[in-house]
Amino acid sequence: MIRFTAILTLIFTLSVPFMVFAEEAAPAGPSLGLTISNVWMMVATFLVFIMHLGFASLEAGLTRSKNTVNILFKNTLIPAIGLLTYAWFGFNLMYPGTFNGILGFAGFGLPFPTVGGALDLSYNEGYTYWTDFLFQGMFAATAATIVSGAVAERIKLNSFLVFSAVFVGLVYPILGSWKWGGGWLDSMGFYDFAGSTLVHSVGGWGALIGAIMLGARKGKYVDGKIKPIPGHSMPLATIGVFLLWLGWFGFNGGSVLSADPALVSLTLVTTCIAAAAGIIGAMLTTWTISKKPDLSMVLNGCLAGLVGITAGADQMGLGSSFWIGLIAGGLVVVSVMMIDKMKVDDPVGAVPVHLVCGIWGTLAVGIFGAMAGMKQFGIQLLGVGVYGITTALATLIIFSMVKATMGLRVSEEEEVEGLDLGEHGLEAYPDLALQPGAKSSAL
Repeated sequence: MIRFTAILTLIFTLSVPFMVFAEEAAPAGPSLGLTISNVWMMVATFLVFIMHLGFASLEAGLTRSKNTVNILFKNTLIPAIGLLTYAWFGFNLMYPGTFNGILGFAGFGLPFPTVGGALDLSYNEGYTYWTDFLFQGMFAATAATIVSGAVAERIKLNSFLVFSAVFVGLVYPILGSWKWGGGWLDSMGFYDFAGSTLVHSVGGWGALIGAIMLGARKGKYVDGKIKPIPGHSMPLATIGVFLLWLGWFGFNGGSVLSADPALVSLTLVTTCIAAAAGIIGAMLTTWTISKKPDLSMVLNGCLAGLVGITAGADQMGLGSSFWIGLIAGGLVVVSVMMIDKMKVDDPVGAVPVHLVCGIWGTLAVGIFGAMAGMKQFGIQLLGVGVYGITTALATLIIFSMVKATMGLRVSEEEEVEGLDLGEHGLEAYPDLALQPGAKSSAL
């Protein structure tokens, strides 16, 4: 028995160095914290992806049925164009590493950051390289989606797709690098947590320039009067807004860039408080002005509150979130009316929601945020101005070049008939034309 015990002891003693060596040689697995954070970031990515369905539903619902296929087609192509251009060069334009703060480029394509043949898990404490790319890629496509709504029902399909590729592939990532890529505005202290300016105002400026250059839809402004052109499906528009609200849990919650329980929870609460207050603000404003509550305004009020809180969702209290959302809800109603009086035809209210409320949300950081004060407000105002001038100029150049080479607007005949038949040769609701008493497909 003693001899058997001695043999076992000897075997164990001799095997210890090998067991230690094997443990040291094995590749280190992900920590529990990294795994949890990375899973949350992927969930947030899925939620931002759902926003594209929300934009498609909202835009289709607020426009006429004869253009539904065209709108759904554009909103299907935008994330595809966004992801491919972002993978090819956009991601490395936006996050070039060490650069001069204005323009940098880390090369074409996506490198494979590996260590010993496995993915390098030291890339970031909160997520892997691939998760970072996919999350940011979903953001990139959103900017062009905003433009789509403002130019709906009269822009040529091929012209819009070319614009989207350049806007998402070049303009958005270069501007994004100035803040999120560690550029010159970031070094000045400009703050935009999840993109009130970098995503929404950039898309809003593109929407404004596009709507002005295209001109109004036929029949929108007649004899100096504004003729409403209602959308064909308020249920579809409502579904779109709720999908967007759902997606904002990932848009803002994912921008924490980890699964930090305190910060993610705070961000989700402030986001929802602002959305709810935006609905109330829009309802009170439209009910006061028009004497009747307007569903389309209330839906945009929800989005206005979400856009407004996005710049500072991680540093606001409940009271600040409420006021940011409430003011945004009122602003969007007044802005829709003012833009209409200026004869800028924006079928879905993209400019009031994303541009006006994006500006408001960015400035609100200097009023309600953790570093509130005249200095921070001035920095926020500078960022708003820089992004506005640069985006407007870039959009003007792109649209002008497209107009000179391809043309921007469909023919009058095609606009009256509908872009579904003119651009695609099919209708979204073909059975309606067969029903007794059905109206023309030009509706």
